[in-house]
Amino acid sequence: MRFATIDGRMKLVAASGKYVDVETASAGRLPADPQIAYERWDDLVEWSASAVDQAGAEAFAEASLGAPSPRPRQVFAIGFNYRDHVNEAGTAVPEALQTFTKFQSAIAGPYSDVVLPSEHVDWEAELVVVMGRTAHRVGENDAWAHVAGLTIGQDYSERALQVAGEYPQFSLAKSFPGFAPTGPVLVTLDEFADADDLSIQCEINGEIVQSGRTSAMIFPIPTLIARLSAVCTLHPGDLIFTGTPSGVGFARTPARYLTPGDVVTTRVEQIGEIRQTCIEKRHD
Repeated sequence: MRFATIDGRMKLVAASGKYVDVETASAGRLPADPQIAYERWDDLVEWSASAVDQAGAEAFAEASLGAPSPRPRQVFAIGFNYRDHVNEAGTAVPEALQTFTKFQSAIAGPYSDVVLPSEHVDWEAELVVVMGRTAHRVGENDAWAHVAGLTIGQDYSERALQVAGEYPQFSLAKSFPGFAPTGPVLVTLDEFADADDLSIQCEINGEIVQSGRTSAMIFPIPTLIARLSAVCTLHPGDLIFTGTPSGVGFARTPARYLTPGDVVTTRVEQIGEIRQTCIEKRHD
């Protein structure tokens, strides 16, 4: 099944691309608010199994799509989770999760403009996990059972701020407005032949700059959930940005960063693509 936030409301999306409004089609039994809907995830899945055939009244426009989980309580992000990215960055393979956050105000929909606050904004294509059930001290064998589904994300980063000062500022540098777009839909796990092995790509102006497979993660998704939930309680709707493969801008020689007019397209197999247009910072 596929779910989307369209005009701020939770929708069930059919393979045709057309949708049905969850609250309307369930006669009010289920909520329109996407974040509340994740709190009712089991009820939503049960209802959706019989309701998907109703999806056919309307097709959505790109501009109407919002983030599948627009107001998560928590956003976790994992650094250096692909060996090829570790190698290009010249760092050691981590033994523990390199965890930071992207603050909620950075979240944006899948088709959006991203304002470049400087000349040092980088790209990072990511697979994003959306939690569907509360998880605390969950083992790896049970981790997938707590996941609502998967979506696509971009982890935009302002590299100068990230390394400014004595200590790194990962969370702050990755949380400018629009620096955490996700979408276009949430895809439930039953849609994937192998949710641990999906192709992931990033293009800038049609040029492929990143290409990898999620099976190359150092810490796969069940491990991420187990280790994060050993410390934190993960809530329905929470996001986990799972890391990026090689090909980012700062690791190139010379370094390459985004410029106004660049179009960044991020794809994940069986989910779709998201796209941002980079625009210059306005000086009011």
